[in-house]
Amino acid sequence: MSAEVLALREVMFRRNGRLILDDIAFEVAAGEHWALLGPNGAGKSTILSMCGATAHPTSGTVDVLGSRLGRVDLQELRRRIGHVNPRHPIRSPMTVEEVVLTGFTGTIDTPLRWQPSAAQLAAARERIAQVGLSEHREAVWPTMSQGERGRALIARALAPEPQLLLLDEPTTGLDVAAREQLLETVDHLSVELPDLASVLVTHHLEELPESTSHALLIGRGRVVASGPIHETVTTETVSRAFEHPIGVAHHDGRWSARALRSAPAR
Repeated sequence: MSAEVLALREVMFRRNGRLILDDIAFEVAAGEHWALLGPNGAGKSTILSMCGATAHPTSGTVDVLGSRLGRVDLQELRRRIGHVNPRHPIRSPMTVEEVVLTGFTGTIDTPLRWQPSAAQLAAARERIAQVGLSEHREAVWPTMSQGERGRALIARALAPEPQLLLLDEPTTGLDVAAREQLLETVDHLSVELPDLASVLVTHHLEELPESTSHALLIGRGRVVASGPIHETVTTETVSRAFEHPIGVAHHDGRWSARALRSAPAR
């Protein structure tokens, strides 16, 4: 049986007295690739924050990489988690290589007087090659396309060899070609890093990589369905989560969704 990487059990979360999450439960094993699906405001980002050890539940338990939130050094735990956020706030003209190296320091910019070791530099360059950016290693952030930035952030997240990879709407702002390139990069990870577990947040089924193995559907802060993706992502469950009749299809490894036409009123 695969090792447990992540487990949320009976999780509730309140903010300013308002119930955001209610009785959330799911478990992620090594090598599994989960999609966290649901409409805006359903609580996906809050769940991902707990997976990334940046938020605590109001009640219930969250175990990440064998450590329970509330009983562990969070800084040390976060170093073992890779996080890809397309809104990563880089403002300085850093090169691709410099951006990827900040995966080791957990900072936005390169810390003053910090120098990577030879092993860290080699690992960064290996990850850059892995996402297809070797020829752009010296490209600076302001001149890069959104697609190149997305792949650079994946390399940054993978540089410290995390056991858990979190992707927060990684295709935000990408055109179709860049989206497909990024999803192809994510798919390759399941082959090249077979023990890596991942959780990807989106509200678009078209943005699911082919390697997605499981899904958690959320609606109004509650679990609508959870488990292997082909059992979980259906017309019925997606329609319930999004509170609208939505037809779901799966073809050639990819998912799609469209609104179902209601019968005309008589």
